[in-house]
Amino acid sequence: MSSSKDTVDILLLGAGGREHALLAKLAQSPRAGKLYVAPGNGGMHQLAEAVDLDQESPEAVAAFARDNNIGLVVIGPEAPLVAGVADAVRAAGIPVFGPSGAAAQMEGSKEFAKKVMSRAGVPTASYRSFTDESACAHYVRELNGPCVVKADGLAAGKGVVVAFTVEEALEGVHECFNAFGEAGNTVVVEEMLEGPECSLLALTDGATVVPLATSQDHKRALDGDKGPNTGGMGVYSPVPILLDGELEKMIQIEQKVVDQLRADGILYQGCLYGGFMLTKDGPKVLEFNARFGDPETQVVLPRMKADLVECFLACDNGTLSSDMVQWDDDWAVSVVLTSAGYPGSYEKGKIISGVDDANAMDGVTVYHAGTKLDADGNVLTNGGRVLNVTAVASTFEDARNLAYQACDKISFEGKTYRHDIGIKAIKGRSNL
Repeated sequence: MSSSKDTVDILLLGAGGREHALLAKLAQSPRAGKLYVAPGNGGMHQLAEAVDLDQESPEAVAAFARDNNIGLVVIGPEAPLVAGVADAVRAAGIPVFGPSGAAAQMEGSKEFAKKVMSRAGVPTASYRSFTDESACAHYVRELNGPCVVKADGLAAGKGVVVAFTVEEALEGVHECFNAFGEAGNTVVVEEMLEGPECSLLALTDGATVVPLATSQDHKRALDGDKGPNTGGMGVYSPVPILLDGELEKMIQIEQKVVDQLRADGILYQGCLYGGFMLTKDGPKVLEFNARFGDPETQVVLPRMKADLVECFLACDNGTLSSDMVQWDDDWAVSVVLTSAGYPGSYEKGKIISGVDDANAMDGVTVYHAGTKLDADGNVLTNGGRVLNVTAVASTFEDARNLAYQACDKISFEGKTYRHDIGIKAIKGRSNL
C-alpha cells in the first residue's frame, strides 16, 4: 500500500486543449511523478514525454502502464473510454481515471443514456429512437415542428442537428443515418428544449458525487450563435444566470444517475459531464458525456483549488469526498482560436507566433489543442481548433477583456475566432 506522500508516474491519453489543461493541473500536484502523454500536442511536450501508443487499444495502454510502472492512467477523450481502455487498466491492477466501457455508454449511446435517465426519474427531453431512415423521416413529418436529431453513437462532437423546420430535420435524419458509420445505425429524435444551456462537470467514485464549477460553452461557429455546430468556440465559468435552486437540482440529477447506474450493476467512476437546458420548468438534461468537457475543462480547472492527482486516485479507489475540492471567486473566460474553414475543411501546417507573449500576461494561459512541433521547434497548426486562450481575473469583464487582449498577441495564417464569447453572461437571463 503506497503512502499518500508517494509520487506516482502518470500516463495521460489525448491530444486536445482539454488534455493540455488536465496535464497542467496534474503537473501542479506534489504527487505527480514522471508524466507521459499519448499522443499529446505541440504544447504538452514541455510538461510530459510523448509516447507512441494507440490510445484506443485497451491492451496497448495496459501493457505500457504495466511496463513503465505507471501509478495513474488518465483518459481524456471519449473514444478510449467506450473502447474499454479503463477496464483493461483496472484489470491490470493500475489506478485509472475514467469510467468503464459499460459506464461510458452514457456517452457512447444516447438511447442507453435516455433509458437510464428514465429509470432514474430525471427530467430530459422526450424522444423516440429509430433504426430505419424512412420510419424516422415519417415521424419527423408527423411532428411537423422543431426537434433535435442525433446519431446514437460517438460522432466526435458532431451528429447533432438542431432543426427548426421539417426540411432541416429531414436533412438531419439523412445525414445521421448516412454520414457517421456505425454511430448512425440508430438515430434519436428529441423534443427541442428552450432556455440557456449550462454545463456541470462532476467527479464521482461511483457513490459520492462532487460537483465542479458551472460553465457555458458556445457551440456555433460564428458570432451571434450563427453558423454550423462545432466542438466549442469558447467558454466561461461560472455561469452567473443560474436562478436559486437550479444548481442544486442539477447536482441532484447527476447523483440520481450515478445511483441508478450503481443499482443497475454499473459503477461509474470518473467525470460525469451533464449538459443541461435551463427551461422554465427547471433544469433538464440535454446529454451526458463520460469525460471532462472540451473546452469547459479549460476554464473549470484553472479556478479549481485541488490536488488533481489525489482527486483522481480517490475516484478510482472509492474515497472521494467533497472537501477535496475548493473554489475561489475568480472568473475564467476561454476563447478558441480556429483554422479558417473550421468546422469544415481547413489547412494545417501554418506557423504560430505570439503564444509565449500571451502566456507572459498575468492571468493568461494558452492551452494547445490542434498543434504540433516541426523539426526546428516551430509550433504549427494541426487541427481545426488550434489554441484555447484562457484568462482568469477577479471580475467577469476583466477576464473577458484579458482573454481577447491575449488573442491579439497570437498570429497564424487563417486565424479565426468568435468575438462575442461571454456576452450572454453580461446580458443576464431576461435578455437571452
